[in-house]
Amino acid sequence: MRKFLFAAVSALAMSCAMPAMAQTPAGGPGAGPVAGPGGMSASEWNELRDTRIAVIKFALQLRPDQQQLWPPVENAIRARSEARQKRITDLQARLSKPMPDMDPVQLVKLRADALAQRAEGLKKLADAWQPLYATLDQDQKRRMRILTVLVLREVRDAIDSRRMDDEEMDDDF
Repeated sequence: MRKFLFAAVSALAMSCAMPAMAQTPAGGPGAGPVAGPGGMSASEWNELRDTRIAVIKFALQLRPDQQQLWPPVENAIRARSEARQKRITDLQARLSKPMPDMDPVQLVKLRADALAQRAEGLKKLADAWQPLYATLDQDQKRRMRILTVLVLREVRDAIDSRRMDDEEMDDDF
């Protein structure tokens, strides 16, 4: 059981780190053309998302009665992934164009709208998980907590890495 859990957690951690680090928008010094979010093609992005979904499902080892509660969770995960992919693609498109003089108030409103959309997607994900989570046994809940901690740690590390890269770039100017 521990070997199984270690394999699942390792696969998830590796798959989560790549897109988190790939959030750095293209267009910086020396950047070439970008195919998709973080330089990944749409098919690579979709393959990564499908791998994450498979790892989560594999780690949880859903019983047959729980399997019927899985499709809404998977759909919510896919919807958030697609929304994120679209946000990154839109950001890359905006960054590739010359920046017009931006009204700071308008910029704050745009940011608020983007955060509201992300919050709505996250709420839908939580709502999709709730019925399934209620049926998980203690071992399944423990595995889910472990996966969650690892994912959050990988995202945090990627954000820290990005922040350090930004600081190094600022030091160069």
